Amino acid sequence: MNLGIVFAIGCYGLWGVLPVYWKAMQGVPAGQILCHRMIWSLIFLLLILAFKRDWSWVKPVLKSPSTILVFVTLAMFISGNWFVYIWGVNNGYIVETSLGYFMNPLVNVLLGVSFLGERPRRAQVVAIAIAFAGVAYLTFVYGRLPWIALVLAFSFGLYGLLKKTVKLGPLRGLTLETALLFLPALAYLVYQNQLGLGVFMAGAPTTDLFLSGAGVITAVPLLLFASAAKHLSLTALGIFQYVAPTLQFLIGVFVYNEPFSQDKLIGFVFVWIALVLFAGEGLYHQKGKTSLYALARLNRDPKQSAE
Repeated sequence: MNLGIVFAIGCYGLWGVLPVYWKAMQGVPAGQILCHRMIWSLIFLLLILAFKRDWSWVKPVLKSPSTILVFVTLAMFISGNWFVYIWGVNNGYIVETSLGYFMNPLVNVLLGVSFLGERPRRAQVVAIAIAFAGVAYLTFVYGRLPWIALVLAFSFGLYGLLKKTVKLGPLRGLTLETALLFLPALAYLVYQNQLGLGVFMAGAPTTDLFLSGAGVITAVPLLLFASAAKHLSLTALGIFQYVAPTLQFLIGVFVYNEPFSQDKLIGFVFVWIALVLFAGEGLYHQKGKTSLYALARLNRDPKQSAE
């Protein structure tokens, strides 16, 4: 088996079962879980950088106010995404959080058109239209916008869009983002302790273990993703991205018995049809580009054609 496939399955599999991890701390306020995730992630990432002796990037970044400003914005997007996701999971909305990550690839196309001037292909436009028809239907069914899904999809989409403007890799980038969040997170936890509401070291040892393990559960999938990206094409990697929301959806419905009526199923089917169309068109387009590239090589090298 291709090593990249192993890394991709590990990465998206861990992201897919994250609801189980956050559910283990259901009694802990989402804000405190988020702050511990920031703090312990930074500690774990710094240990990795120390092991790799990878510090050469720090000084140039600190001398670039524009880079710091971009990463402050990135930190706001990712912390908002993490908070809504943790809150949604622990308040019985795992199914709706999965919808957000199902929608994310389609939102990425929409953002590329809106901010980067990209021209979507016809099938992509149709896929986006079908997906948002599903969202409109779910709005009618819920009696409200599926705001958790929309916040997750657009916050992560904007995070990815802004990431395109920086050159730091995933490990370095997340380290800088969590470093910028460290002091506000620590201040919030100290404040909660002063109010007598702090959870860490005040309850069950298993809760403390889960809170401190949030750094590992955050960083390990990211490292697996970076490794998978080195071994797989973007098209292959893109297909694996549906593993995580699929697992989240199945966990919400079959493990935590979240209500999933036939009306909700219809709305999800709209989104799933859009994703099938989107993925299928992407594979077809990539295959066409590969064929054209091979033909161009043959035209440049007649000897290869003769062989």
